[in-house]
Amino acid sequence: MFQLTRSVTWQSLLRLHQETANDRIRDYFTQDPQRFDKMSLKVGGLFLDYSKHQISDEVLDKLLELAHHSALVQRRAQMFSGDIINVTEDRPVLHTALRNLGDQPVIVDGKDVMPEIHATREQIKRFSEAVRSGEWKGYNGERIRDVVNIGIGGSDLGPNMACRALLKYRHPDLNFHFVSNVDGAHIQKVLRGLNPATTLFIVSTKTFSTQETLLNARTARRWFLEQAGEDADIGAHFVAASTNRKAAMEFGIREENVFEFWAWVGGRYSMWSSIGLPIALAIGFEGFIEMLQGAWEMDQHFLNAPLEQNMPVLMALIGIWYINFVGAETQAIVPYDQALHQLPAFLQQLDMESNGKSVDIFGRPVDYKTGPIVWGQTGSNGQHAFFQLLHQGTRYVPIDFIASLKPEPGVEEHHFALLTNMLAQANAFMEGSLQGGDLDPYSCPGNRPSSVLLLDELTPGNLGALIALYEHKVFVQGVIWNINSFDQWGVQLGKRIAGEISERIDERSQDFDASTQGLLGLVRAHFPPQNKSPDKTAVTPKGSSKAKRKAS
Repeated sequence: MFQLTRSVTWQSLLRLHQETANDRIRDYFTQDPQRFDKMSLKVGGLFLDYSKHQISDEVLDKLLELAHHSALVQRRAQMFSGDIINVTEDRPVLHTALRNLGDQPVIVDGKDVMPEIHATREQIKRFSEAVRSGEWKGYNGERIRDVVNIGIGGSDLGPNMACRALLKYRHPDLNFHFVSNVDGAHIQKVLRGLNPATTLFIVSTKTFSTQETLLNARTARRWFLEQAGEDADIGAHFVAASTNRKAAMEFGIREENVFEFWAWVGGRYSMWSSIGLPIALAIGFEGFIEMLQGAWEMDQHFLNAPLEQNMPVLMALIGIWYINFVGAETQAIVPYDQALHQLPAFLQQLDMESNGKSVDIFGRPVDYKTGPIVWGQTGSNGQHAFFQLLHQGTRYVPIDFIASLKPEPGVEEHHFALLTNMLAQANAFMEGSLQGGDLDPYSCPGNRPSSVLLLDELTPGNLGALIALYEHKVFVQGVIWNINSFDQWGVQLGKRIAGEISERIDERSQDFDASTQGLLGLVRAHFPPQNKSPDKTAVTPKGSSKAKRKAS
């Protein structure tokens, strides 16, 4: 039985870590003036500098050997071709098919899935163009002004991040709101300033059974009916992105306004599907296709470039070096671009939900570290918050700096300051403030590693490529660790227990531990016995007593 940590390559990397532990990154540049040219790479509108890492040429060669000796090439081909690689859920993994802009079919269970994908794209196109042009009318004949996306996890983080990142492309007459938190204060705050006659709600839930999303959706529907009265038309103001057409229709959504996607689309990879409907509404269908195009181009690079020149592979191997051999526990994502301020949260889910696993694909416990803790925020704010710990603290934290080169008109001076601050920080992390062996306790030791990712410009296409880059990086690490990056049983466990507690809140069950029972007692004291309805998704019909009372 193959064991990763006993492989010759793994053992060689352990030895190399001991041999290079005291190497200074700056000395690598002295020894090799061509290091920057050798350890930088451009793919489309993305440029990666990975030269400021504590990685010698020999270490990099061994890391590449690790990749070559893994199942990466085979597993990569299987993912793109529609083979079942999500083994615990017995599913293919085909977010890449959602941005397949070529002519080649993608076969799943003997059927080409591309016609269905094209049909859903056309549905998104028709709907987004109708809303953006004002052709789509609300119940009283007014055009839509506000779009509220109700989702959580992948049904929120991806579209939310992309709409904010591409704000300058947004339709001038549309405002976008994202509700994810089950805390009622969140949806109340959003609804407070809205007009029901000009508001469109998108209920984004794969199964149409996610507790948090459905609770928020029911609250939004109740608000809508109470505000709009008996003439309100749910169908003109609520649409859904879901695999469960029947449940969406029972909620009151018209069949033609249920935007399909498929079980083989993982939540954190779903922004390329109809979950990306808010993006198409915000930046237009052509902009949405441009984002798919950027991701598709990164897919082609990942599929075809040699591993030695493959951007996702190189980023993945650098991460493996720090996680498995240097002992880093976390990875910081620091965008020097306010438009990308939600990118760290998006990448946090992508990485930690995918590779936060402790068993391999055969269910055996692993004896090595897997996914890192991913965190971060915008750089100029971070400099005055957590950078102190990164410079002088005891934690060893690799950093990804991300920025776009092209400034917005009128703020060139700001953008220049932004970029020079980022480059200064990357340099300072490497160089430190030690001078000639000075042991001043207040100096910064330096030798802290970082990558710099530069976008030519923050466009839909470059954003798509950036996201696909990180998706493939996470995939490569999962393959080398021999874990399943596409299930999330920890998430499902929390959902299941939350459902059990909610259903049994009125009981004094001994099935829960003493702490949970005691806390439930405190909760129970603040809530009357629950009147459980067998059909929590039933629609309040037009002309009902509730609607009539409000109308009168």
